[in-house]
Amino acid sequence: MFISRECDYSVRIIRELADGTKKTAEDISTKERISYQFSYKILKKLENSGLVRVYRGVQGGYALTKSVDSITLYDVFTAIEDQIFITACLQSGFDCPMNKGGHPCTVHREFMRLQDILMSGMKEKTLAEIFNE
Repeated sequence: MFISRECDYSVRIIRELADGTKKTAEDISTKERISYQFSYKILKKLENSGLVRVYRGVQGGYALTKSVDSITLYDVFTAIEDQIFITACLQSGFDCPMNKGGHPCTVHREFMRLQDILMSGMKEKTLAEIFNE
């Protein structure tokens, strides 16, 4: 669903990695005040999405695979959540009793409009722009 704590923390983790240096999950979790276990889980998802690279070994840690100049909130949130919806009725297969004759109800149409605005808005600025405001 929409902007979970995990999504929020993922942006904070990327903020910590934004300087381009390699950092351990412990360092990140301490600095951003996120539990180590939760940080590790999020870092795994960010790694699987290609946003973060893991370095193994004694000198290991995590680093971004690209600059925050090219990463948006949309990129981060979709790395964490498969799909982001402002309400459950926007999900595929949701059976709304107010749909009539194959047409979504008027409330659903408004939610779709707002969903489009939100998705576009999350793509407008890079994280570098947000972090430097």
